[in-house]
Amino acid sequence: MRPSSKRLMFGGIGTVVACSLAVAFANGQVGQEPRPQMSDTVFKNVSVLKGIPVDEFMDTMGMFSAALGLNCTDCHTPDSTSSWDQFAADTELKRTARRMVLMMNSLNATNFRGARNVTCWTCHRGDQRPKVAPSLMVQYGTPVEDPNEVVLTGRDRDSRGPTVDQVFDRYIGAIGGAQRVANVSSIVAKGTYVGYDTDHEKVPVDLYAKATAQRTVIVHMRIGDSTRTYDGRAGWVASPDKPFPLIPLTGGNLEGAKLEATLLFPTRIKQLYSQWRVGETAIDDKPVQVLQSAVFGQPPLSLYFDQATGLLVRVVRFAETAVGRVPTQYDFSVYREVSGIKVPLKTITTWTNEQTTTELTLVQVNAPIDAARFNRPAPAPPPKLQ
Repeated sequence: MRPSSKRLMFGGIGTVVACSLAVAFANGQVGQEPRPQMSDTVFKNVSVLKGIPVDEFMDTMGMFSAALGLNCTDCHTPDSTSSWDQFAADTELKRTARRMVLMMNSLNATNFRGARNVTCWTCHRGDQRPKVAPSLMVQYGTPVEDPNEVVLTGRDRDSRGPTVDQVFDRYIGAIGGAQRVANVSSIVAKGTYVGYDTDHEKVPVDLYAKATAQRTVIVHMRIGDSTRTYDGRAGWVASPDKPFPLIPLTGGNLEGAKLEATLLFPTRIKQLYSQWRVGETAIDDKPVQVLQSAVFGQPPLSLYFDQATGLLVRVVRFAETAVGRVPTQYDFSVYREVSGIKVPLKTITTWTNEQTTTELTLVQVNAPIDAARFNRPAPAPPPKLQ
């Protein structure tokens, strides 16, 4: 992806914007409609990607960007960053994308019984034009393994290493021990946040979480607060930089919100899935133990534990979109002891729409939290003028 691409990925108003078609705000929908908003009722000029929730639609835009190595204004018009309505204008690349989606759907329907085995990434792999000739550099070069592509097919024990239970138990021991970790019922934290949505400016962030898998994060951006909440069953994003002031989370994004809440209370992670497999790989040449969920028909969840320390250093999950699965990667570092347990103070979250870095500077364990913190947030007001 070209360096300029990431400046214009999904996020803020101005230099950082969401790559979508123009939004048509519907009176009475915001904060009232229990069903998720659908792409063709919220956005203008949607002719192919109809009938999918708004959050999945935005993830689909992320797949296009990742697969083609392009940014928002490459596919839309240069003036799209000034107004949501400009995203509705047709361009040649948008017309091509529609034809490609129809072709991809036909290939999958004809050859794979509708399963999305062929995606945008299958052919493009970061290039606008798929390669048609072999690369001798790739063929004879040194292979580079992507740890995120590890697929475990074995049982719950690596013949050369530990069992699933042993990996989990070592992790719990490394961060403070089963009793101390189990006694954590809530976490309140403050720190800084930076990403494409803040135009790479560090801004304050607040985090509230309860062990009942509830979590709220409030990013205090210049254009207004951005709130992401999961109440234990449902999740929402309310942010002035999004195409809709309150977006319900669905599908893989809802599962992702549950995961983010659960990761803060490690004794509950194993319970997310009934079956796990164990293996090993390396991240930046450091050996890691991998635990991967093994549930038929569901995207895998991969947990990466540093073999030297036992600490969790990476998590990779996937969400389904209309054009294939998209990954989200969490990288954890700077573990520090807080009230007897080790907490990762730095988290880098990377997905096809954005990359963010959160650094916690103050963490309180078992602090009281008002239950209202996990209510559905109010729709975000229009962005403040800069």
